[in-house]
Amino acid sequence: EVQVVESGGGLVQAGGSLRLSCVVSGLIFNDYTVGWFRQVPGEERKFVAAISRSGDATYDADSVKGRFTISRDNAKNTVYLQMNSLKPEDTAVYYCATGPRYLHTNPLFYDYWGQGTQVTVSS
Repeated sequence: EVQVVESGGGLVQAGGSLRLSCVVSGLIFNDYTVGWFRQVPGEERKFVAAISRSGDATYDADSVKGRFTISRDNAKNTVYLQMNSLKPEDTAVYYCATGPRYLHTNPLFYDYWGQGTQVTVSS
């Protein structure tokens, strides 16, 4: 059984930082790209960042470029999202998902999803 578990969310003031973690089990981790998405109630799920299978390539949404960094540790089956200079508009539930062989921004191309972790940024 494939499991995707996110952690690290919480409440932070604007300008602060958080690091999200995503642990994946039940599959060959380095066969998959991994993406982070976020969703606000009433809106569609939006792409945040993705990382290649080896970790040597990443792609970030324009809204987080220069502030968020995605990384992975294949020995630990874990992907991280370091979020700096957080803004109130970053408030959302953040989801991690395993993806296709190549980086992609469309959530429809991602297979296994976690339950999400809430990030709240106060002004």
